[in-house]
Amino acid sequence: MIINDAVFGELEYSYGWVRYTTIEFCGKEAEIALMVKGEEDGKFDEEQYIAYKSLMQNWEQLQQGFLPAILDYYKQERQELGYDIEVNENYPQIESTDQLLEMINLVGIIVPYGDIYEERDIGITFDCTWDIENGLGIRLLNERVAEVGYQDVAI
Repeated sequence: MIINDAVFGELEYSYGWVRYTTIEFCGKEAEIALMVKGEEDGKFDEEQYIAYKSLMQNWEQLQQGFLPAILDYYKQERQELGYDIEVNENYPQIESTDQLLEMINLVGIIVPYGDIYEERDIGITFDCTWDIENGLGIRLLNERVAEVGYQDVAI
Protein backbone atom coordinates (compact mmCIF):
# COMPACT_ATOMS: atom_id res chain seq x y z
CA MET A 1 0.00 0.00 0.00
CA ILE A 2 1.23 3.49 -0.86
CA ILE A 3 0.12 6.82 0.60
CA ASN A 4 1.15 10.37 -0.18
CA ASP A 5 1.58 12.18 3.14
CA ALA A 6 1.76 15.98 3.12
CA VAL A 7 4.86 16.01 5.35
CA PHE A 8 6.63 12.68 4.79
CA GLY A 9 5.90 12.38 1.07
CA GLU A 10 5.10 9.16 -0.74
CA LEU A 11 5.40 6.26 1.70
CA GLU A 12 5.04 2.57 1.11
CA TYR A 13 3.84 0.22 3.82
CA SER A 14 6.14 -2.72 4.42
CA TYR A 15 6.06 -3.63 8.15
CA GLY A 16 6.12 0.12 8.70
CA TRP A 17 6.09 3.13 6.40
CA VAL A 18 9.16 3.80 4.29
CA ARG A 19 10.37 6.12 1.54
CA TYR A 20 13.74 5.91 -0.16
CA THR A 21 15.22 9.30 -0.85
CA THR A 22 18.45 11.24 -1.19
CA ILE A 23 19.62 13.73 1.43
CA GLU A 24 22.78 15.76 1.79
CA PHE A 25 25.01 14.71 4.68
CA CYS A 26 28.25 16.57 5.39
CA GLY A 27 28.69 17.66 1.81
CA LYS A 28 27.82 14.33 0.19
CA GLU A 29 24.62 12.88 -1.20
CA ALA A 30 23.33 9.94 0.85
CA GLU A 31 20.72 7.40 -0.27
CA ILE A 32 18.58 6.79 2.80
CA ALA A 33 15.42 5.10 3.97
CA LEU A 34 13.00 7.40 5.77
CA MET A 35 11.10 5.11 8.13
CA VAL A 36 8.00 6.36 9.88
CA LYS A 37 6.49 4.21 12.62
CA GLY A 38 2.79 3.82 12.14
CA GLU A 39 -0.13 1.51 11.62
CA GLU A 40 -1.32 0.37 8.23
CA ASP A 41 -4.04 3.06 8.24
CA GLY A 42 -1.40 5.71 7.47
CA LYS A 43 -2.33 7.96 10.38
CA PHE A 44 0.61 9.48 12.24
CA ASP A 45 0.98 11.28 15.56
CA GLU A 46 1.25 15.07 15.55
CA GLU A 47 4.49 14.65 17.53
CA GLN A 48 5.97 12.68 14.61
CA TYR A 49 5.27 15.55 12.22
CA ILE A 50 6.70 18.10 14.64
CA ALA A 51 9.87 16.05 15.26
CA TYR A 52 10.49 15.43 11.54
CA LYS A 53 9.84 19.04 10.50
CA SER A 54 12.18 20.28 13.23
CA LEU A 55 14.87 17.83 12.10
CA MET A 56 14.59 18.96 8.49
CA GLN A 57 14.58 22.67 9.39
CA ASN A 58 17.77 22.22 11.43
CA TRP A 59 19.43 19.47 9.37
CA GLU A 60 22.35 21.60 8.16
CA GLN A 61 23.46 22.55 11.70
CA LEU A 62 22.53 19.25 13.34
CA GLN A 63 24.68 16.99 11.21
CA GLN A 64 27.82 18.79 12.37
CA GLY A 65 26.85 17.95 15.96
CA PHE A 66 26.57 14.23 15.19
CA LEU A 67 30.23 13.88 14.33
CA PRO A 68 31.86 14.75 17.69
CA ALA A 69 29.35 12.47 19.47
CA ILE A 70 30.10 9.61 17.07
CA LEU A 71 33.85 10.19 17.38
CA ASP A 72 33.59 10.03 21.19
CA TYR A 73 31.56 6.83 20.94
CA TYR A 74 34.08 5.31 18.49
CA LYS A 75 37.04 6.14 20.74
CA GLN A 76 35.24 4.69 23.76
CA GLU A 77 34.33 1.48 21.88
CA ARG A 78 37.89 1.15 20.62
CA GLN A 79 39.26 1.50 24.14
CA GLU A 80 36.72 -0.91 25.69
CA LEU A 81 37.66 -3.52 23.08
CA GLY A 82 41.36 -3.00 23.83
CA TYR A 83 42.20 -1.77 20.33
CA ASP A 84 43.91 1.30 21.71
CA ILE A 85 46.64 -1.14 22.83
CA GLU A 86 46.30 -4.02 20.37
CA VAL A 87 46.05 -3.12 16.67
CA ASN A 88 42.81 -4.03 14.88
CA GLU A 89 42.41 -3.00 11.25
CA ASN A 90 38.65 -2.43 11.70
CA TYR A 91 39.31 0.04 14.53
CA PRO A 92 42.12 2.32 13.35
CA GLN A 93 43.09 5.27 15.52
CA ILE A 94 41.30 8.37 14.31
CA GLU A 95 41.43 11.87 15.68
CA SER A 96 39.33 13.97 13.30
CA THR A 97 35.75 14.05 12.14
CA ASP A 98 37.07 14.09 8.55
CA GLN A 99 38.63 10.66 9.15
CA LEU A 100 35.38 9.55 10.76
CA LEU A 101 33.33 10.63 7.74
CA GLU A 102 35.29 8.16 5.61
CA MET A 103 34.12 5.35 7.91
CA ILE A 104 30.37 6.05 8.11
CA ASN A 105 27.48 6.25 5.67
CA LEU A 106 24.12 7.73 6.55
CA VAL A 107 21.49 5.09 5.72
CA GLY A 108 18.31 6.00 7.56
CA ILE A 109 16.13 8.42 9.45
CA ILE A 110 13.55 6.90 11.76
CA VAL A 111 10.52 8.79 13.04
CA PRO A 112 9.28 6.73 16.00
CA TYR A 113 5.81 6.85 17.51
CA GLY A 114 5.26 10.25 19.10
CA ASP A 115 4.26 9.10 22.58
CA ILE A 116 7.44 7.32 23.69
CA TYR A 117 9.35 10.37 24.96
CA GLU A 118 8.17 13.81 26.01
CA GLU A 119 10.71 15.35 23.63
CA ARG A 120 10.86 15.42 19.83
CA ASP A 121 12.31 11.99 19.04
CA ILE A 122 14.26 10.98 15.90
CA GLY A 123 16.60 8.10 15.15
CA ILE A 124 19.49 8.32 12.68
CA THR A 125 21.19 5.17 11.37
CA PHE A 126 24.56 4.69 9.72
CA ASP A 127 26.57 1.87 8.28
CA CYS A 128 30.10 1.93 9.63
CA THR A 129 33.32 0.19 8.68
CA TRP A 130 34.18 -0.92 12.21
CA ASP A 131 30.95 -2.80 12.99
CA ILE A 132 29.25 -3.96 9.81
CA GLU A 133 26.85 -6.24 11.68
CA ASN A 134 25.45 -3.77 14.23
CA GLY A 135 26.03 -0.49 12.45
CA LEU A 136 25.75 2.83 14.24
CA GLY A 137 22.72 4.66 15.57
CA ILE A 138 21.94 7.99 17.14
CA ARG A 139 18.85 8.92 19.14
CA LEU A 140 18.02 12.61 19.00
CA LEU A 141 15.73 14.17 21.59
CA ASN A 142 14.81 17.78 20.85
CA GLU A 143 17.44 17.76 18.07
CA ARG A 144 20.24 16.94 20.54
CA VAL A 145 22.23 13.73 20.57
CA ALA A 146 20.84 11.75 23.51
CA GLU A 147 22.46 8.39 22.77
CA VAL A 148 24.99 6.86 20.38
CA GLY A 149 25.35 3.11 19.96
CA TYR A 150 24.41 0.26 17.68
CA GLN A 151 21.73 0.95 15.06
CA ASP A 152 19.02 -0.35 17.39
CA VAL A 153 19.33 2.75 19.65
CA ALA A 154 17.77 4.69 16.79
CA ILE A 155 14.83 2.38 16.23
